[in-house]
Amino acid sequence: MSVAELNEKEVATLLADHPEWSSARDGKAVERKFQFGDFSEAWGFMNRVALLAESHDHHPEWFNVYNRVEITLTTHDAAPESGGALSERDAKMVASIDGLV
Repeated sequence: MSVAELNEKEVATLLADHPEWSSARDGKAVERKFQFGDFSEAWGFMNRVALLAESHDHHPEWFNVYNRVEITLTTHDAAPESGGALSERDAKMVASIDGLV
């Protein structure tokens, strides 16, 4: 099942409303880098994001080293032939993740 992609205006609004996030993968994804006091804080944040992801049924791509967490969001069901695109699912996850910090 294909999911509707955000249009250029919707992507621009998403990035304007959440300036800590940046465009990635030629506009097909968004990403944000977080830094915490230590590994425990980073891991706790990742646990909270994991619970959000489960409740939204939309899971991030992420990377963690010690106190740093990098999150990339894209919807693989939107434009699956090209690896994904941004959708309303990503916009909702961005807002939810921002609500944690």
